[in-house]
Amino acid sequence: MISKSLNKAINEQINKELFSEYLYLAMSAWFAKENLDGFANWMLVQAQEERFHAMKFFNYVLERGGEVELAAIAKPDKSFKAPLNAFKMAYEHEQFITKSINGLMDLATKEKDYAAKSFLQWYIDEQVEEEATADKIVSQLKMIGDNMHAIFMLDRELGQRTYTPPTTAE
Repeated sequence: MISKSLNKAINEQINKELFSEYLYLAMSAWFAKENLDGFANWMLVQAQEERFHAMKFFNYVLERGGEVELAAIAKPDKSFKAPLNAFKMAYEHEQFITKSINGLMDLATKEKDYAAKSFLQWYIDEQVEEEATADKIVSQLKMIGDNMHAIFMLDRELGQRTYTPPTTAE
């Protein structure tokens, strides 16, 4: 059985993951409006990943005999202005999510909930990849600057991304 405090914290994380989905959907819509369909695709795939993360937490709470309590999802800021700004925001958001997941791990450790620690390790590893990927694109966009030919090339590259549900040891 999951503790009340860990159950509450994971419910809060579910909300953060669903907000992440909303944020990336908003970014996808903005990129589509700007005719950057590859960037829009990348963000849409990212939104799908975030929904997977939320549902993984959702199912875990139920599996552990807890109660899922869904909260309202905040409206994301959509003042992205440029691809670099959007990806900087995405990178900063992933850092925020990493801190939140680390907090869950701290709580599971404090409570000696080894099942939760095992479960959360997947997210810890996933966040390393999430941050690295966003940071790499930020770096590429900084190198590109205002070179529209290079932005077009990166847009084509990002358009190749497809959603594949992560394989997990569930």
